[in-house]
Amino acid sequence: MVSKEEILGKLSQVMDPELGINIVDLGLVYEVGIKKKEKGRNQQAYVRMTFTTPACPMMNEMISQMKQKLDEIPGTDIEVSIVFDPPWTPERLSQKAKIKLGII
Repeated sequence: MVSKEEILGKLSQVMDPELGINIVDLGLVYEVGIKKKEKGRNQQAYVRMTFTTPACPMMNEMISQMKQKLDEIPGTDIEVSIVFDPPWTPERLSQKAKIKLGII
């Protein structure tokens, strides 16, 4: 059975090409959920995430990278939903990302 940590581990390999920080540390991943496994089917899971702005120029590239990484998890079907409510704010940055960006 896939775990939330495994999914977040794969997502943390996806980097924002402009900032050089992964999407988990950027606080772009809002929610990861694992659904109850049904006999004879792949494990179902979902990811709710956002981008810093709806006009993010790297959005399609990062979505493509995310799907590639999530497809590496065998026996799973993971649905990714992009949402902009609530909007992303810098408070969502991890401590590591804040240090790298010079915010703290």
